Formats: sequence, structure tokens, C-alpha cells
Amino acid sequence: MRLPDEPDIPPQINLIPMIDVVFAILTFFIMSSLFLTKQQGLPVNLPKAAKAQQQQIASEAITLTINKKGNISLGDKSIALDKLDEEVRNLIPDNQEELVIINADRDVNHGRVVAVMDRLREIEGVKLAIATENK
Repeated sequence: MRLPDEPDIPPQINLIPMIDVVFAILTFFIMSSLFLTKQQGLPVNLPKAAKAQQQQIASEAITLTINKKGNISLGDKSIALDKLDEEVRNLIPDNQEELVIINADRDVNHGRVVAVMDRLREIEGVKLAIATENK
């Protein structure tokens, strides 16, 4: 119940809380979208190539990383060279082709990369791609 001597307060919309909510939602979407980017392999310094061709990569591509010390990782799992073919065969469905992307650090020994590629070429259904950066 209102007393007769109280002044009429016009209805108003307070925008400050609404702006805070909108910025909070915007921040949430920005932060969540940063986590949606797919990181393939481990971080390495890729070699630069002037004539590199962009290829469409299937989401099921297998990523193999060779770091500066020559250690091999399949996804996030470290493996030995002699177990490489067995591990990759386990990831490839029967009678299907699969793309294996090699992320080799630019400072890794060339012979190590060739040895890895040689092992992968022995596996039926494997197509190779080497990751580079544009100059």
C-alpha cells in the first residue's frame, strides 16, 4: 500500500546489470571457442617452405611428431622406432587408406626422418604428408 505523500517514481530499466551479463556471456563464448581448436601433435619448430601446398586434412589423420632430439610421438604417446609400424597399423581400419602427417622439427637429423618415413611406407594403406610452415 502506498502512502499519499510518496512521489510517483517512473518505471525504469537499469542497463548496467544487463551489460554485465552480456559481457560475461561474450567472455564465456570467446574462452570456450579457444578450446575448440584442434591441436595436432606436439609443438615443434616446423621447417619453412616457399612452395608448400595446403591440403584438406581429414579429421581422422594420424599425427606423428619427431622432436629436436629425434624422439618420436604418435599423437601424445612417445614410441620407439621399432614399434612404430605396429602402433600405426593398430590405428588404421582394415582395407582403408589413412593419412599420416609427419611433424618433424627443423633441427632433427634428416636420417631420422627418412627412417621414420621408410617404416611408414612399409604399412599398406598409409599416405604420407610432411607438415611445414609458410615462409
